[in-house]
Amino acid sequence: MAEPGKQFDTLLHQEAPPAVERMGLTWLIGAAIATALLWQVPGGDYILYPFTILATWFHEMGHGLMALLLGGQFQKLQIFSNGSGVATYAIRTSFGPIGPALVAAAGPMGPPLAGAALILASRSFQTASLSLKILGSFLLISTLIWVRSWFGFVAIPLLGLIILGTALKAPRWAQGFAIQFLGVQACVSTYHQLDYLFSFSAGPLGISDTAQIQKYLLLPYWFWGGLMAIASLILLVQSLRVAYRSAQ
Repeated sequence: MAEPGKQFDTLLHQEAPPAVERMGLTWLIGAAIATALLWQVPGGDYILYPFTILATWFHEMGHGLMALLLGGQFQKLQIFSNGSGVATYAIRTSFGPIGPALVAAAGPMGPPLAGAALILASRSFQTASLSLKILGSFLLISTLIWVRSWFGFVAIPLLGLIILGTALKAPRWAQGFAIQFLGVQACVSTYHQLDYLFSFSAGPLGISDTAQIQKYLLLPYWFWGGLMAIASLILLVQSLRVAYRSAQ
C-alpha cells in the first residue's frame, strides 16, 4: 500500500494542467536573432511579410486602444501593402501632456507588450489555445470596427482566420509553436523599426512617435527611442524566462 504522502503527490501530478509543448529555448533565441537579421538584408522583408503586417496591427492598435482607455476616441485604422499603418484617434485634454505621450508610446510598445503576453500564455495548453482564439477573433472584430483601408480589409481578417484555424484545428505542439513564435516575432519587431524609433520625422505623416513624446515630455526623441528598445528586449527576455521556468 502506497504511503498517503505519495498518493497525494500522484494525485496532484495527475490533476495538473498539461503544459503546452514548447520549442527549445535555444531555437527560439535563434529564431529571434535570425528574424532581426533578416529584416536588415534585402529580400528579408518578403520572408517576414505576414509578421510585419501583424506587428503593424499591434502598433496601430496600441495607439487607438490607449486613446480609448484615456477616454478618447479610436476613429479608424489603415494598414497598407508596404507594411505601414496609420491610426486616427482623438485624445481628451484632461490628462495634460501625459495623455498624448502615453498614446504615442503605446504604438511602439504595442508589439513587445503583446508578444510578451503571448509568450507567457504558452505556459499551458489551455492558455495557449485560448490566447490564439482571442487574438484571431480580435483581428476579425477590429476589421469590422476600425479598419478602413482596402488592403487592411483583406490582410487583417486573413491573418485572423489563419490564427483561429490554428487554435481550432492544429495539434497541441503546433499551437505551442504558434503562440511562442508569434510572441517572439512581435517582440523582435521593435528592432525592425529601430530607425523609426531614432528618427524625428515620420515622412509625410509628420513627426515620429518618439518625437511626439519629446514634444510633450521634453526629453529628446532618441532618449525615448533607446528606452523603448531596451524595454522591448527586457520584455522578451523576462517573458521567456518566466515561461520556461514554469515548465521546469
